[in-house]
Order: sequence, then C-alpha cells, then structure tokens
Amino acid sequence: MIELGVNIDHVATLRQARRTYEPDPVWAAVEAHLGGADGITVHLREDRRHIQDDDVRRLRDLVHIKLNLEMAATPEMVEIACSLKPEMAMLVPEGRHEVTTEGGLDIVSQEARLHGVVSRLRDAGIVTSVFIDAELPQIEAAARIGAQVCEVHTGPYAHAFHGLGRDRESQAVVVELDKVRAGGKLIRDLGMRFNAGHALNYANVQPVAELPGVRELHIGHAIVSRSVFVGLREAVREMKQLMREAAGRAA
Repeated sequence: MIELGVNIDHVATLRQARRTYEPDPVWAAVEAHLGGADGITVHLREDRRHIQDDDVRRLRDLVHIKLNLEMAATPEMVEIACSLKPEMAMLVPEGRHEVTTEGGLDIVSQEARLHGVVSRLRDAGIVTSVFIDAELPQIEAAARIGAQVCEVHTGPYAHAFHGLGRDRESQAVVVELDKVRAGGKLIRDLGMRFNAGHALNYANVQPVAELPGVRELHIGHAIVSRSVFVGLREAVREMKQLMREAAGRAA
C-alpha cells in the first residue's frame, strides 16, 4: 500500500524567519502523524537554514512513525546519522545557493565515495536511499553502491504539469511521467524500493501515485502551504486520500 512521508522543513523555515521557538517542527510531526502520515522527512542542511540539530534529536526521540533524514553525503552528516539512527537516510545533492534541492544526486561521477557512505550507513542499521533523476545510468549506479531505496525526482514532471495547463494528457507531461515510470520499473527490477517526490501537490500527485510499484511519496511544501488554510492534520489527510484513491484505481 502506498505511503506518505511528510516533509516538515518549511515549518522550521517559518520559525527561523524570526529565530524564535515557534512553530515547533516536533508539534508538526505529531499533527502530520494524526493526519495519517506514515513517516516524517527532514533535511538537515549543512547551512542549517531551517531544520536544526536539536530538531532532529527531538524528532528521533519523540516521533512514533519512521523518520527519514535527508542529508548530503558528507562526513559530518554521516556521523550525525550513525549517531541518531533514523529509520532511513536519503542522500541528496546540496548547494548553498539553491532555494531547495534542484536535481538528483549524480552517483555515476562519485560512485566509489558514495559506496563507502552507503556501506557505513547500512552497517549502522539505517536503510539508505538516494534521490536521483529518472535516468537509467544513475539507477544502475545506485544499485552498484548498495542503495536499498531510490527516490525518483518528480520535479520535471511537476513543472511540466504546472506550465502546461495542468493537463495530464499534455505530451510534455506524458513524456516526463513516462520517464518516472521507466525509472521505477528498473529500480524494482534491480531489487530496490521505488519512492518518488519533489514538487508534488494536490493537483499533480495522482498520476504519480498510480505508477506501478511506487511505495512512498515524500511531500512537504504543498502540504505545509495548505495547512495555513486548513490545518496540518487536515492537509495531510487530504493528500493521503488523493494518493490512496489513485493507487486503488491502478491496482
């Protein structure tokens, strides 16, 4: 059954805008759980622009659903992950100039180094995921370095959807969705778990949720944005309902 991981980074973004103590990401995690979230995702960035070290420690102690730690493949982040032991660690590219993650991790160009990072995380008992574009060489490299999960970057699909009248039958949208579908098939054929995420929202999520074999969708900005108007618990509930409806039709 398809699962929803809720990214709560932007709750911390709001807090950090005033360098204060509210809103608390841990409260957000509880509300997301009560709304039906299957997991909580946070990105501990090297520049600490939103989520802070103490947030991750408290989430590790207090969250009763699985915790997914997005992180750059740096020695500092590997040490933090091995100490805290989230259920999953997802390796992502990271640049301080970017507003948010702008593309998938280039595994092919740094395969040996990433193999060592994945091995260390796995030795610590952490499921290791990689955030990659829907490119077959990157997926094959993910398998070679020992990743257990591939999260396919859905940004190109989402941007095509938004820019072309929100029409799922538009040729550009179909092309991008087919790339995600083909990537998902190869991921599963190579024995890894197929997850997806980035820029998914209430309008574009269902075609992705219908894809064969997709296990989890990780969604943050759209849910936190909607929560301004309906509350976080309800925003999560609505997103999960859309996902389950779509996955049910595809079954």
